[in-house]
Amino acid sequence: MDLRIFTEPQQGATYDTLLTVAKATEDLGFDAFFRSDHYVKMGSGDGLPGPTDAWITLAGLARETRRIRLGTLMTAGTFRLPGVLAIQVAQVDQMSGGRIELGLGAGWFEEEHTAYGIPFPKEKLARLEEQLEIVTGLWATEPGQTYGFHGTYYDLTNSPALPKPAQSKVPVLIGGHGAVRTPRLAARYADEFNMPFASLEDSERQFGRVRAAAQEAGRDPGDLVYSNALIACVGKDDREIARRAAAIGRDPDELRTNGLAGSPAEVVDKIGRYTEIGSRRVYLQILDLSDLDHLELISSQVQSQLS
Repeated sequence: MDLRIFTEPQQGATYDTLLTVAKATEDLGFDAFFRSDHYVKMGSGDGLPGPTDAWITLAGLARETRRIRLGTLMTAGTFRLPGVLAIQVAQVDQMSGGRIELGLGAGWFEEEHTAYGIPFPKEKLARLEEQLEIVTGLWATEPGQTYGFHGTYYDLTNSPALPKPAQSKVPVLIGGHGAVRTPRLAARYADEFNMPFASLEDSERQFGRVRAAAQEAGRDPGDLVYSNALIACVGKDDREIARRAAAIGRDPDELRTNGLAGSPAEVVDKIGRYTEIGSRRVYLQILDLSDLDHLELISSQVQSQLS
């Protein structure tokens, strides 16, 4: 089971804060540092000092880390044209020496679009399908060849399909709860399917849909990595768990039900149950980015028991 650190910088974080967490992620032996792609905070708090751009952040981290994988859960398809996104991701992959992964979703948070003048189309999933085709098609085009795509929403003619990523294949992550289109897209384009903030029962059901869609598409369902994203709140005792829950405005009992919360032993046990349904990777949503002791505890007393 891989453990990855997943941050939500729109809630309030500078680049320097994210760099500190990314370096701790690397030093403590976690597999990867991921971040969300949002421009407006959600829920309580003032969101200060304001948003950071996901791919600018990852470009910086690519040069200041050496081992960990870096990526997004999820890049919003509404924020960037697919051809431009393919260039950005390829460049950051080169900057990292081949450690980038692209989580790509349709985009859903209308408020951030209206706040920053970003179009919020109705046909987001149909656009996402074309975006996935274009981004992966540009990367797969042989050097010296050109790429073309003529769809409903995007039109590319005689693209040089450059630059190329450092990796021969940048892993693509697709996720979500949708029962029909999401599994179909994952079966066609994804290297990893991620189930965000879901129970064991819902995760098992959705993993089954993705496996069935892959089989129907003529693909081995075992080719995909199946993963979960879950909020983390771990403490040595009930007092520490309560303190960490209070710091993020959540109730410890609710977190135990809906996330990975409790003592290290409780969390190891629950991760084991996700492993039993086929999950091979967990993205630990860390909301208090100032609490590096939290990461150290997870590394020393949770991750150490999963290898």
